[in-house]
Amino acid sequence: MITFIGLGPMGQAMVRALLKNGHDVTVWNRTASRAEGLGAKIAPSVADALAANDLVILSLTDYQAMYDILDGQTITGKVIVNLSSDTPGKTREAATWAAERGARFVTGGVMVPEHLVATDISYVFYSGPEDVLREHENVLRVIGRVDYVGADPGLAQLYYQAQLTIFLTSLSSYLHATALLKAAGVSAEKFVPYAKETFDTMSMYVPGAAENVDTRTYPGEGASVTMMGATADHIVGASKESGLDLALPNAVKSQYDRAIAQGHGKSGWPSLYEVIAP
Repeated sequence: MITFIGLGPMGQAMVRALLKNGHDVTVWNRTASRAEGLGAKIAPSVADALAANDLVILSLTDYQAMYDILDGQTITGKVIVNLSSDTPGKTREAATWAAERGARFVTGGVMVPEHLVATDISYVFYSGPEDVLREHENVLRVIGRVDYVGADPGLAQLYYQAQLTIFLTSLSSYLHATALLKAAGVSAEKFVPYAKETFDTMSMYVPGAAENVDTRTYPGEGASVTMMGATADHIVGASKESGLDLALPNAVKSQYDRAIAQGHGKSGWPSLYEVIAP
């Protein structure tokens, strides 16, 4: 039996999946109308929702929303699985806050949009006490594959934000590339197969770059920082000629400029890590 708090599109999708898999779900949401039609038990208050079950899953805007809803409520003995997004630091503070009130706290980061929840490609990063996670793994597996990443409550958020860093930056770079061609009269549709090919082949660079970063050795054969930096400069120039926003290409060029200034001109492009990391 599960209490679920937070019924935005993501929360609704998770509740539907849990119900479809035979779980008894009690829900509460600040906008009560969002609970209508789900088929779950609707609690008249937060206190009633918390009293209904020991497992409490949250899907909220951020961690402040958790405090707004749960502060002053009795959560002693509850297992709180917070699937909301926030920073790792705020997540660690929340774990301490929950422990001080007698609750056990698990952090989660859902790595698919709502329409892919409970599908074969759905997965969720979890961190916190592993024994608590494993106790409820059968329930959580309904939402998506359970990927436990460690005891530190902030780790799930770090993995989540790391994945979204790749995702968001990639989407922005695609739109910038499309705008470059659109400025010359090329339709976005015509560019699609080439953009897809680039996205599909990018993964081949990841394992080698990971080895370079872990060993902090950056052989420069074939793709030195100086050579790649020249390309970054040309992209800035092409973007300027096309009248585009320069924030993204300038940010990339800045990394190459700083790597060269630090003496990495002959190193491979993964040496940009040295200007990104402390």
